[in-house]
Amino acid sequence: MPQIFRPRANGLVAIGLFGTAVSVAVVAVAAVIVGRSPYSSAVNYTPEQPVPFSHQHHVGALGIDCRYCHTSVEQSSFAGIPSTHTCMTCHSQIFTDQKMLAPVRQSLMRDAPIHWVRVHDLADFVYFNHRIHVQNGVGCESCHGRVDKMPLMQQAKPLSMQWCLGCHRNPAPNLRPLGKITAMGYQPAQDGIPGEVLMQRYGIDHPNRLSECYTCHR
Repeated sequence: MPQIFRPRANGLVAIGLFGTAVSVAVVAVAAVIVGRSPYSSAVNYTPEQPVPFSHQHHVGALGIDCRYCHTSVEQSSFAGIPSTHTCMTCHSQIFTDQKMLAPVRQSLMRDAPIHWVRVHDLADFVYFNHRIHVQNGVGCESCHGRVDKMPLMQQAKPLSMQWCLGCHRNPAPNLRPLGKITAMGYQPAQDGIPGEVLMQRYGIDHPNRLSECYTCHR
């Protein structure tokens, strides 16, 4: 029977198969890298806002508590956005003529809210409740990072399902006393209250339930 393929065809097939395998591996690795990169997770996302509000100045320098502006964070699923009247509590007396505050003054005169750009925007199929987290010892810093060092608000954590489950499956290291909820730079090891003790205090008896689908997808 005559030979259909030349001897070198075996080498070409081997090279082709090897190249295909390498290509698949490269694509798979690239997909994992991109999936975990800030490009995909939106870490460091810092959108331009109508007013360049600085948490670094207000929280870090002035020491304003998070709850002064985010008034509903302890009672509602939504942390709340401060009204223009809250801003003008101070800015009717100081920095009144600053150009950057023009949108705030216009908002007050027109009795219309400022349209802030949302930074931490979870998918619509994810249920998140600020009240549940805050009242059970999860501090603002745990999810939002060191806002006291942010000239402009940015997303500091990936907020991915894997990231959330890491805390839900082992909440103890991330818990703090209620008096330290808004504290920045909090160090659990230095406070002297073990996470396991805080879990008992907050009634977290069955942490395995925190990773059930229904917890976040309703």
